[in-house]
Amino acid sequence: MESKSLFFFVLIVTSTLACSKSGPLQAEIRNEHITAQLLLPDEQTGYYRGTRFDWSGIISDLEYEGHHFFGKWFEEYSPTLHDAIMGPVEEFAPLGYDEANPGGSFVKIGVGVLQKPPADSVYNRFSLYPIEDHGTWKVNKKSDKIAFTQELNDTEYSYEYTKTISLIRGKPEMKISHILKNTGKRVIETNVYNHNFFVIDNQPTGTGFVVTFPFTIVADTGKIGEIKEIHYNKISFRRDLLRGETVRLGTITGYSNDIKDFDITLENSKTGAGVRIKGDRPLSRILFWASLKTLCPETYININIEPGQEFIWAIFYEFYTINHHGS
Repeated sequence: MESKSLFFFVLIVTSTLACSKSGPLQAEIRNEHITAQLLLPDEQTGYYRGTRFDWSGIISDLEYEGHHFFGKWFEEYSPTLHDAIMGPVEEFAPLGYDEANPGGSFVKIGVGVLQKPPADSVYNRFSLYPIEDHGTWKVNKKSDKIAFTQELNDTEYSYEYTKTISLIRGKPEMKISHILKNTGKRVIETNVYNHNFFVIDNQPTGTGFVVTFPFTIVADTGKIGEIKEIHYNKISFRRDLLRGETVRLGTITGYSNDIKDFDITLENSKTGAGVRIKGDRPLSRILFWASLKTLCPETYININIEPGQEFIWAIFYEFYTINHHGS
């Protein structure tokens, strides 16, 4: 029965690709509490075809109890623009860039084999690199979950990468699980972070928003003190951001190697929406970035996989409501 369902979904996707010119492929998953809209990876019609972020798992909208947690936060759009993307998207550090010759190739997991510029240069995540090999993408959808698998066979690095987004039955919770198998001959040593482009109820970033960590934050606030403030384990805002303004904490410290420190909450007291983010691997780095429409605690983990081995990790999102004071 499951194989027939998979065949049917692939058939629907193929028909849509052949017949629809209205936009990129989309899919919906839901449980008793959450409805999520996703944009599917495709090298010809995909919403996102840049070379910075993993193409899988783009959530354009997630609704719980009338609150919305992801959406369009940017003004300019192009399918190849490095950050024209939505949802809790992830970026892997490149593999083999430094040792590649100018004009040679390197790999980004979730994207494919990319070409290094003819003029030797330092890797720039904001640049668009020619894609030599997208690998092979497969999508398996059920009513409350969707799995994306990319297989890449390269002369230097080969892997099978599966990301599954699941809505937990009977709960307002989402799980993003990952399995990365090293099918090549070289060690895969990289890191991955989740940018968490939260857009909560389409509210401007500012007063009413609070980000809370389970440890006392140590960070250089630089010139952003007039906009936001840090109080022990919380980041809050003195005023709303203006169009074109951004704030950034380049490195946050104070956390330990204990998994319990991967536990962050983001609340908007004006609308009463909240979300808790937890991981099952120790943090290796945390950044924070925000603009007018999005707030982004960026959580990093390190990855080291010997040939023939695999690495498994997950991030959990619990959505909830709080008492709010109105605007």
